[in-house]
Amino acid sequence: MEDFRLIIGEATDAGQVREQNEDAVYHDAVSDASNDELTLIALADGMGGYQRGEVASEMAIDALRQRFAAADTDDLVLMLKQAFRHANERIFENGSADGEHNMMGTTLVAGVIRGTNLALGNVGDSRAYLVRAIALNQITTDHSLVAEQVAMGAMTQEEARGSQHRNIITRALGHRQKVDVDIFELTLLPGDRLLLSSDGLHDHIGDDEVVELMTTLPPAEAAKRMVTRAIEEGSTDNVSALCLWAAPVSVLEAQDAVTPEASSRVAAMVAVLVIIGLAIVIAIVGYILIAT
Repeated sequence: MEDFRLIIGEATDAGQVREQNEDAVYHDAVSDASNDELTLIALADGMGGYQRGEVASEMAIDALRQRFAAADTDDLVLMLKQAFRHANERIFENGSADGEHNMMGTTLVAGVIRGTNLALGNVGDSRAYLVRAIALNQITTDHSLVAEQVAMGAMTQEEARGSQHRNIITRALGHRQKVDVDIFELTLLPGDRLLLSSDGLHDHIGDDEVVELMTTLPPAEAAKRMVTRAIEEGSTDNVSALCLWAAPVSVLEAQDAVTPEASSRVAAMVAVLVIIGLAIVIAIVGYILIAT
């Protein structure tokens, strides 16, 4: 049995330029075919013109939710792949199948957790990061033009971050009748933190700041703060973050032990000590004055 509990927080904002928020963020608890508890996390960044991107991202999240709600197997990777492919089919049929004028699509990065096992799927340039031992590691690989250039050695990471072509993606749900899904599997350890982010966030906030916020703030506060910081740093896109903490049970129990009553007693003791300290100082000063 795992010795951590999952704590999840999320935040999303249309940003300072876009009228609509085409990002969608989601997390929930469901059960698999063996009635084991699963945790679903997902983030989608839609595209496709006025309100079409918003529709695409919501369709992707709905497909994920529906597939796991009807769980008929214990194979997490299989269900994850099926959810992505079903989402792609639905979005394609409602958009690109009718011609480029009606095209819509979305990125999708999604994970499912059972116990300590995490399976992640990704299509597009939304990302999943793991923070472990105060180090940030990008789990997913961007399906974008600049990422391909970096992989070939034709561009550095810094050049990619500032490139005017950084938003050109090479793979998305809904753009073609079939889609390849990247799958990643890892084992979560107590203290691990996960971040799902849209490009409106990770293109505008540095790795060191991400680590600092995720390791010093609760997930909900970290997500909100990162979204705010990306907007402050000039993001012109929708901005979204989902933060997850595999909180060690020992840490949570220690926090629970500090009850409001205990906190009140500590505060009262501190107040008494302060008063005693002041009395001693006053007495010493009085003695000195009398002696002189």
